[in-house]
Amino acid sequence: MLTIVGAGPGDEELITLKAIKAIEAADVILYDALINEALLKYASATAELIFVGKRKGCYAFQQEQINDLIVTKAKAKGHVVRLKGGDPFIFGRGAEEIDYVRQFDLETFVVPGISSSVAVPAYQGIPLTKRGASESFWVITGTTKKHQLSEDVALAAKSTATVVILMGMSKLSEIVAIFSKENKDDMPIAIIQNGTRDNQNVGIGTIQTIETIVAEKQLANPAIIVIGDVVKERATLSAVYNKVVKK
Repeated sequence: MLTIVGAGPGDEELITLKAIKAIEAADVILYDALINEALLKYASATAELIFVGKRKGCYAFQQEQINDLIVTKAKAKGHVVRLKGGDPFIFGRGAEEIDYVRQFDLETFVVPGISSSVAVPAYQGIPLTKRGASESFWVITGTTKKHQLSEDVALAAKSTATVVILMGMSKLSEIVAIFSKENKDDMPIAIIQNGTRDNQNVGIGTIQTIETIVAEKQLANPAIIVIGDVVKERATLSAVYNKVVKK
């Protein structure tokens, strides 16, 4: 049996009860680099824990190896939990893994997770939609299977929607050039590194200034890029939050 589990965006409390129950019931847990390893404390003392993620461009396992490992461990030990950061069906390759293991007659289940694409901006007081500012939002991968910037970024730049780009820091110059070409040099942009975690780092600027801010703040992956007028809402909402907390 395989259960694909979304571990949420980073804060260990941003995980569902169903996800914790799946972790507790697992015989084997294959976990990624972006999960909060504090979540592994819910695992059984007898569970086998295997890191299969990527750090600094180095893969512990290639995807094909992970697929084979899931099948091998499920047949040998029983319940395999595939623990993924955010939501496993939003650029998490969860669907690919399910498609692969089903041909081996394994039962498959999915536990959705809180996606970093919405939770990370929310933690910074940035609403992805707001009346008068944005009627919709795009969530786009910054790096496609061919390691290129998604062509959807150029389409999104022509719209009035909020644009959220995951895995896009290595393509930041290209992203800035695309929005600049649409005469959006003054468009607000936020870059949030390690969002929802204690060590989160944030840079706020415009399309014109953001690369300088990234250099000053030494922002790098893992980070989320948010582009749109809703970024201007951050100061207002943060002030309200601080006022409530201080009470």
